Amino acid sequence: MTLVETQSRVAAREAISLSEPKDFIALLKPRVMSLVVLTAVTGLVVAPVHMHPTLAIISILAIAIGAGAAGALNMWYDADIDAVMTRTAKRPVPAGRVSGEAALAFGLALSLLSVCLLGLASNWFAAGFLAFTIFFYAVIYTMGLKRSTPQNIVIGGAAGAFPPMIGYAAATGGLSVESTILFLIIFLWTPPHFWALALFKLRDYGSANVPMLPNVAGERSTRIQIFLYSLVLAPIGAAPFFLGYAGPAYGVVSILLGLNFLRHAFAVLKMADGDEAMIPAKKLFGFSILYLFGLFTMLLVDAAITTVLASGW
Repeated sequence: MTLVETQSRVAAREAISLSEPKDFIALLKPRVMSLVVLTAVTGLVVAPVHMHPTLAIISILAIAIGAGAAGALNMWYDADIDAVMTRTAKRPVPAGRVSGEAALAFGLALSLLSVCLLGLASNWFAAGFLAFTIFFYAVIYTMGLKRSTPQNIVIGGAAGAFPPMIGYAAATGGLSVESTILFLIIFLWTPPHFWALALFKLRDYGSANVPMLPNVAGERSTRIQIFLYSLVLAPIGAAPFFLGYAGPAYGVVSILLGLNFLRHAFAVLKMADGDEAMIPAKKLFGFSILYLFGLFTMLLVDAAITTVLASGW
């Protein structure tokens, strides 16, 4: 064993010794996981087939673990660029609290656990879909697209949009127009959400040499694309109502949220180049989170109302 290899192993052991449970929880990206759980539950609930509650809970737990596994693998591979970005420098791997080897092993173990658990609790189509999603996020997006193309978040955003389809597949063993619409809502939401972030974190991405759209195509082009995506997103967000599988309450909320999203996107469009305050972009980024949580929460509320009315209460 060479001196370099010995030093590497010693450093890895020291990183593990510094690790606390909260560091491994941080590897799971809990905030992202909460969104995955919400959207996966929505996909499962809107399905026409009702699972046994215990199996449904286990299935959602498996999907959440799979999301956490993908997050851990992302943090393992991206430790080098995370270390130079102010937003991510304190993550467990670049901060030295968890070694890269431990993060990789943790992510792989959770990936295997989540896929097997989902397959046993629901069906192997859903489990295979979850396995593909983890692979898509960790390999296709993180290892490939993120560092090679300014369209990274557009294509890679599919990984974050798959959970409602997986939830639907867990209940039904297949897919449908309803689950595809839920996918499209998240898929179209992802670019304006992350490009708004990239606008006011432009220097961070530049220092990390990540080709986000503002760094490659410029701020004006990014602002235009944010607005164009928002124009498509707003009607798609209301589509569950117009297609008849969500009620009037969802319809009203989705339309109001969509109009507000467009209002924020238009404010970003009208920003001046070089605007260091970036207030409109920050407001859009913050509202976009509320928008997505609002839509999927209302779908769950709508499903609950429908269930109560159908039971004759």
